[in-house]
Amino acid sequence: MIKPVSLILAALLMAVQFVHAEDFVAGKDYEVLASPVHTQNKNKVEVVELFWWGCGHCYTFETMFDGWKKKQGDTINVVKMPAMWNKTMKLHAQAFYTAKALGILDTINGPFFKALNVDRRRLNSESQIQEFFAKHGVDKSTFEKTFNSFGVTSQVNLAESRARSYRMQGTPEIVVEGKYRVSPGQAGSQARMLEITDFLIAKEQTARAAK
Repeated sequence: MIKPVSLILAALLMAVQFVHAEDFVAGKDYEVLASPVHTQNKNKVEVVELFWWGCGHCYTFETMFDGWKKKQGDTINVVKMPAMWNKTMKLHAQAFYTAKALGILDTINGPFFKALNVDRRRLNSESQIQEFFAKHGVDKSTFEKTFNSFGVTSQVNLAESRARSYRMQGTPEIVVEGKYRVSPGQAGSQARMLEITDFLIAKEQTARAAK
């Protein structure tokens, strides 16, 4: 008799977890958060990428992470979240959510990374960021209205609060399902971060399938 698809999927996920069970250890390869953080989509396992446009390691990780993300399809919910622990990073977070609100995040993301890491531009004031957006077709009035809007400010504050709850140590980092934090320091490399992320996703999907 042919097994239901859900049972086959669960078996496959359990097999993946078994293969990696001894490879990745909590407290050694990744951290288990003391208090889980709520996720945005209860129907899919959430993967949060914590980054900063001015972080050189994030710049090199971006292409790798994007390639990994494309392979996932729509099986998980990936959330890109700017980290912030100083004034400049908070301005960049405002720029991030401004671009998102205007529907041009995919257009802005790569050039902003390049401006900070390759061109060595500072972009540490609202006026400099406004000029940058202007080069990508956003007029000054639209930028200023959006950049200082309640919606953007709320998203910045929420991201800042969630990052504190994640107990983040630096960038880039990945948080899976609001429960597990994966960092390059513990993982050993950016490539291994993604391997551990795969393991944790399978772990969570297996737990869901078993319910």
